[in-house]
Amino acid sequence: MRVKKRSAIVINNKHIDAILITQLSDEDAIIMETRVGSVTLVIASMYFDIKRSIDADLEKMQAVLKHASTTGAVFAIDSNARSTTWHYVLTNKGGKKMEEFLIGVHLHIANEESCNTTFQTSRGTSNIDLTIFNNTAVKYLQGWAV
Repeated sequence: MRVKKRSAIVINNKHIDAILITQLSDEDAIIMETRVGSVTLVIASMYFDIKRSIDADLEKMQAVLKHASTTGAVFAIDSNARSTTWHYVLTNKGGKKMEEFLIGVHLHIANEESCNTTFQTSRGTSNIDLTIFNNTAVKYLQGWAV
């Protein structure tokens, strides 16, 4: 059976060294350790399946944070969670759990209020795609925009 991949990281810069962290990666999460000069960041691209409990995905995030305990961590997540914290019109159960997790582990959301949304289809628009980072990565992420 072929497994559908729902996350990816593409690096198209020869000055960035990257290593796939296979023990943390799967069809819905690609985790890489990247290095540019003296700066090391753990980058995670994650898809949170709306049919799966968000708790399993938050556990994956916790494992990434443990791996990145001495370096910066950046998450790009299709969260399928809604929250006024990241500028959606309401907060659902998944959004509330995600908010509590982010506060509990001291993570920051890069998403800012904008007339643009992070997700658009013929059925509507929303802000379910998030960029999240830890305290160490704050100084490296500037000028984020939808």
